[in-house]
Amino acid sequence: MNKIHWLNGLPFDEAKAEFLRCCGSNRWADAMARARPFKDISSVYAEAGWLWSQTGPDDWREAITHHPRIGDADKLRERFKATGAWSEQEQQGMQGAGEDVIQALADGNREYEERFGFTFLICATGRNAREMLEHLRDRMNNPPALELRIAAGEQAQITRLRLEKLLTTP
Repeated sequence: MNKIHWLNGLPFDEAKAEFLRCCGSNRWADAMARARPFKDISSVYAEAGWLWSQTGPDDWREAITHHPRIGDADKLRERFKATGAWSEQEQQGMQGAGEDVIQALADGNREYEERFGFTFLICATGRNAREMLEHLRDRMNNPPALELRIAAGEQAQITRLRLEKLLTTP
C-alpha cells in the first residue's frame, strides 16, 4: 500500500497521532494532520519543515519532552512506548560505550537540565556516545535562548528522519 494514500486516508486523530510519533509538538502535529492530503513524500517533508519554522519556544519545549535522555534505555522502553523503538535505533551509538562515558552522559544530562530546564536533545543517528558527550559539553556554554534554538534544530532533523521511517517502512 502506498504510504501517502494511507496517511492521507487516516481519520484526523489517527493522523495526528502518527505525526506526534515524529515530533511531540501538538501544534505541529495538528497542523500536519490538517495539511493533508499530501501529493507525495517530498510535499510531506516540505510542509513539515515549513510548519516547524512557524512554531516557537513553547512548541519546541513540548516536543523535547517527548524524548528520553541520551543513553537512558530504561526510560526508552517505559515512558516512550510509541517512539521507543525509533529512539533505541537512533541511539545505537550508545552500544559499546564504556561505563565512564555512560556515567559522564548521565551527569551531563542532569547538569544540562538544571541549566536549561529541558532534556539535552541531539539527533543521535550516526553519532557515537563520545560524540554526543562532546556536543553536550560544548553546548553547556550556550546562552539559554540560543541553546533552545539549537535543540529546535535538532528536533527538526529528528522529525525528518522519523517521517522517513513513517513513510518508508512497512
